Amino acid sequence: MQRTDPYQIRARELCQAAGIDPDSRIGDGRGRPAWTDYREVARGEHVAREAAATAAEISVAPQATEFQNAPLKVFGDHDENTVAQMRNCMAVGNVVAGVICADGHLGYAQPVGGVIAYEKQISISGVGFDIGCGNMAVRLDTRFSDIEGNVAQIIRDVQRVISFGVGRTNEERVEHALFDDGDAWRESDMGEYRNKAVSQLGTVGGGNHYVDLMRDIADDHVWIGVHFGSRGLGHTSATRYLKAAGGKDGMNVPPAVIDEDSELGRRYIAAMELAGRYSYAGREWVTERVRKIVGGSVTDMVHNHHNYAWREKHNGRDLWVVRKGATPAFPGQRGFVGGSMGDDAVIVVGVDGPEARASLYSTVHGAGRLFGRRQAKQRFTRVEMDAWLQARGVTLVGADLDESPMAYRRLPDVLAHHSASTRVLHTLRPFAVAMAGEGQFDPWKD
Repeated sequence: MQRTDPYQIRARELCQAAGIDPDSRIGDGRGRPAWTDYREVARGEHVAREAAATAAEISVAPQATEFQNAPLKVFGDHDENTVAQMRNCMAVGNVVAGVICADGHLGYAQPVGGVIAYEKQISISGVGFDIGCGNMAVRLDTRFSDIEGNVAQIIRDVQRVISFGVGRTNEERVEHALFDDGDAWRESDMGEYRNKAVSQLGTVGGGNHYVDLMRDIADDHVWIGVHFGSRGLGHTSATRYLKAAGGKDGMNVPPAVIDEDSELGRRYIAAMELAGRYSYAGREWVTERVRKIVGGSVTDMVHNHHNYAWREKHNGRDLWVVRKGATPAFPGQRGFVGGSMGDDAVIVVGVDGPEARASLYSTVHGAGRLFGRRQAKQRFTRVEMDAWLQARGVTLVGADLDESPMAYRRLPDVLAHHSASTRVLHTLRPFAVAMAGEGQFDPWKD
């Protein structure tokens, strides 16, 4: 049975108020109902009401005076609901500063692209469900010209060997020292998940998680890029500790902020760090496995989380900096930032200066969505997506319309807003992409 669209009634009202028959068809071919053009407006109204209700709920327990009205630095242009969501987050806890990066958009409890610095506290909601989600890229001594005639077979082999999709396990059992660290599993209280974590290590999942093969436009060398996180281990950890902290799962809800030196805080931080190590191990295994398929040796590597919290010093203060969908970019620190599957990716490096300090040394983690998953499926066709990729010479296996390149901002436009705090070192052009297939939605929320 098809699920009823929660915004359809209001969207039809808006469509009718504009003098248009909600059931008339628009677009090419069979088209789509005219009311769907008003769905995002209806959704925006709903989100705004939720944000207002959340603000009223938060105001019942006001912050300490010293943490009220902390500065918020906004890069780029964002809708009012994204900014309102961020301000609601910053109204809870020992907030020192906040940032919205240029790829920001609504997220679970805190915007994706949102960064918040806390004193002696950490936000479970801010780190999110996909703890340790991040990007890894490695440069090979192989040149694109060496494998150009074999790209289709290589990417099919990648999809065959690497497990994409929901609830998958890795057919190749991965041995890793992390699984023998009894202290880490005990301190995080996640020991009961250990065996499942072993079976899932090296799986990529669904949603916007991927394996990319790219070529450096400057010297033709092949790069491998991957994007995914801690899989079920991170999701289970986040769910457990969010519930223990009395937090809520949802879009516009008060963030669950906990003290670092509380029993709950210590156990959550241990769980976050365990999931972070697991994410690194998974991305490293997948990258190495893909390298064996492509051939060649690794000559460079860039690896970062973008859903995590770090202890950092800013303006002489020791703070927890929570980045949700934001890449650390301290001076000299490199990061791998992917575009959509049809656009160039980049390796960037942090540059010091007033903008960098205001950003809490953070930058984008991707291009950022323009359209939600449901909206993308309504607006675009597979023919359009395939034509976009073909024009750019990209061979795709898997994926669905919700990940269509047309659903994303263009990465150069996003990066331009951070040009004073980051510099592009390498521009990487994708030539093959592997993702989970049609209809595969990832429960480990990114």
